[in-house]
Amino acid sequence: MTSGLDITRHDGWAEIRIDREAKRNAMDRATRQAMLAAFEELRPSAKAIVITGTGMAFCAGMDLKEREQDRLAGIDGAGDEWVSVNIAIRKHPAIFIAAVNGVALGGGATLINVCDLAVASTQASIGCPEMGFATYPAMAGPAIQLSGITRKRAAWLVLTTNRIDGVTAERWGMVNECVEPDQLLPRAREIASHVAKFDKVALAESKKTLDRIPGLITDWQEAMDHGQSVNLTIRSKTTAQAEGNARFAAGIKNPGQGV
Repeated sequence: MTSGLDITRHDGWAEIRIDREAKRNAMDRATRQAMLAAFEELRPSAKAIVITGTGMAFCAGMDLKEREQDRLAGIDGAGDEWVSVNIAIRKHPAIFIAAVNGVALGGGATLINVCDLAVASTQASIGCPEMGFATYPAMAGPAIQLSGITRKRAAWLVLTTNRIDGVTAERWGMVNECVEPDQLLPRAREIASHVAKFDKVALAESKKTLDRIPGLITDWQEAMDHGQSVNLTIRSKTTAQAEGNARFAAGIKNPGQGV
């Protein structure tokens, strides 16, 4: 265990648990820095990374008490550090899976949306309290909108401070699944273990493309051409495609292949 985090390694994947239960897993400086260090440490080995919280909270966002103390002391940079953590997830080759066990506020909502996949407990409670501080949720707001939910739903979270539960988050498309609390970690671990069966290069290149289309590429022809170029890139970096095709031709199933 490192500062504010509990890291468990598995075969091809890892689990990071935010362990600041008394602070509802709010992200202080030490934990933010520990997260960045953990991502780099896991880069060579983890194809998938599960992020979850301790106790009744997933992540209550930034540690505002520490941030106010820093402000009074003339120290700034907490926001930039938290941006760096979230951008590191987007740029990391691993597939990140949020296991939303409870309260996810502000930065916690950001964390859900920057992860590639998400499973929520029925006890999840997701919201943006920033408007109560006369503040736009500078990271959670953009992350929510970039997640692909409709403007009206994004506005509900940004403008009202009202929270949504796990069932609503699944219905809105913010999470992939909503399960009972006792099934949350088993399901997230099952997904991580499944993803870890696939080729690392193929996962990383496909993750990049999920951001490019339609984020940067909206034309159909250009998108299709880009899809072909992604496979060219994968083949230039790994022999996994050729090996997979050979297995299929020999009647041997590849990971994820049905009956």
